[in-house]
Amino acid sequence: MSGQKNIANLVHTPINKFMATSKITYTGGLRTTSVHERSGEEIVTDAPVDNKGKGEAFSPTDLLATSLGNCMLTTIAIVSEGHNFTIDGATCEITKIMEQNPRRVAEIVAVLQFPPNGYTDQEKLIIEKAANTCPVIYSLHPDLKKTVSFNY
Repeated sequence: MSGQKNIANLVHTPINKFMATSKITYTGGLRTTSVHERSGEEIVTDAPVDNKGKGEAFSPTDLLATSLGNCMLTTIAIVSEGHNFTIDGATCEITKIMEQNPRRVAEIVAVLQFPPNGYTDQEKLIIEKAANTCPVIYSLHPDLKKTVSFNY
């Protein structure tokens, strides 16, 4: 009996005791709107054209892949500030490669391009270590291939 009571309590207990990150609403037509709880910023997603969508916005898998590039650049920027150099103007081009059975992201190709700042060998090592240790790269499944290149 006490085991049943514990299960019932778990069902009604909030999973996350922290502030929610986002709230996502399905708006119809294979679209969602995600609202960032802290800032109110919105992201719209659409199913991709190869999966019954219109492809008029990022797909959920586009966001997954794009998150890797965002995280790499942000982490590099944080670390570079601590080492007194800048990556302002750096870009990351993401290519998402899908697999069909099962349907999933099989590979993310990230091409990082840095402005011609004359980075030292030590700064390049710092940049590459930061990119390859960002939280998103650690959060992705090990079977997902990550191909990363750095252009200085």
